[in-house]
Amino acid sequence: MCYEVIVYQKRGLVGNITLNRPETKNAINARLVQELVDVCAEVSQDEDIRVVTITGAGDTFCVGTDRALPSEALPSELPSVAAPVAKLDRPVIAAINGDALGQGLELALACDFRIAAETARLGLPQIASGLIPWDGGTQRLPRLVGRAKALEIILLGEPISAKEAYRVGLVNKVVKLVELPLAVANVAREMASGAPVAVKYAKEAVDKGLELTLEQGLRLEADLYSLLQTTQDRIEGIAAFREKRPPTFEGK
Repeated sequence: MCYEVIVYQKRGLVGNITLNRPETKNAINARLVQELVDVCAEVSQDEDIRVVTITGAGDTFCVGTDRALPSEALPSELPSVAAPVAKLDRPVIAAINGDALGQGLELALACDFRIAAETARLGLPQIASGLIPWDGGTQRLPRLVGRAKALEIILLGEPISAKEAYRVGLVNKVVKLVELPLAVANVAREMASGAPVAVKYAKEAVDKGLELTLEQGLRLEADLYSLLQTTQDRIEGIAAFREKRPPTFEGK
C-alpha cells in the first residue's frame, strides 16, 4: 500500500512506522490518521511482523493535533491515533525522537514500550486551550505514573523532560538522540525473538487484567497459560532447552 504522510518499512520481523509531516512537526491531521489506521490493519494481517515501532520524521515525534482540525468537535467526531495502535496484538515501541505533545503523547501512551531521546519533552498542554486530553491521555497516563503525577502533568500543562518522564515511569528508557535508532532496534529485535503466541498472550493478559479484579485477572492468566501448552512454539521451546540451542519459533 502507498502512503503519503507516513512511511512504512518492514525489516525482518519488525514493522517500522514513521509519521512523515516534518514541516508541521508531524501534527496529526485526518490524512495521517487514516493512513495510520490503514497501516495498522496491514500489520494486523501480516503474520511475519512480530514487533512494531513508531517514530516521527525530522526532530519531533509529534506535536499533537493539527490546528486545521475543528477544536469544537466532540471526541467521537475527532480522528483517533491511539485507538488503532492500542488494538494491535503485538508489541508496539514508541521511538520518541523529539517532543511528544498533546495527541502526540497520547499516541505514545497507546504504545507498549517507550524509548525517548534525552532532548525530548513530553506533555499534555490541552488545558491551556480550554480542553482536556481526549485520545486516551486522561486514562492511560494515570495507569502509568499514578493519579497525582498524571493530574500534575494534565492540569499544569507544562511539558516534562525525558529524564523526568523516565523517573516517573512514563518512558522505559532514555538515550542520546544519536543512539535512539540502535536502542529501539535492539529492543525490537529482542522482543521479536520471543515466541509470538506467548508474547501476544502476555500482552493480552496485562492489558485485559488491568480492567479486571485480581481474581478474574489470575483466571485469565491461567487460561492463557493453558492454551500455550498446545502450541508448536511451546514444543519447540522445550526441545531447544533440552538440546541447548536457540529456539526457532514460528508463531504456531
